[in-house]
Amino acid sequence: MQRAPLTKTGSERLRSELEKLKSVDRPAVIAAIAEAREHGDLKENAEYTAAREQQGFIEGRIALLEAGLSFAQIIDPAKLNPAGKVVFGATVELEDEDNGGSVTYQIVGDLEADIRQNLIAVSSPIARAMIGKFEGDSFAFTAPAGERNYEIVSVRYA
Repeated sequence: MQRAPLTKTGSERLRSELEKLKSVDRPAVIAAIAEAREHGDLKENAEYTAAREQQGFIEGRIALLEAGLSFAQIIDPAKLNPAGKVVFGATVELEDEDNGGSVTYQIVGDLEADIRQNLIAVSSPIARAMIGKFEGDSFAFTAPAGERNYEIVSVRYA
């Protein structure tokens, strides 16, 4: 199995989530299932069904995190110095050449990607288009809404 890259910060965040799932969420859902069982007939017990579904989600997430973390290759972007080149772990400020807007993304591992926090997966189309480019370079990539054009304004390794 190929080792998937994770940033040091992402690894710490995922380990924290795993610990919370095991020590807080799992016991809480087990208690909810036990309480729902006390209410009688399980076939018509919505609380029991919901708790079992929640338990399935928690156990699945625990398994995913344990597997992902066990095979991860942890990379600390702060220790990289590729002289302005966009690489895994880099935080890249982009200017949209089509509408003048700007956005900042960090290129992270697939397991830690979260677009709401501007963490994009290294396997995403925009990240693949940026990798290997330098500050000042322009690039295009195909998004679901069509082709987009960006200029790399700055590259940081924090």
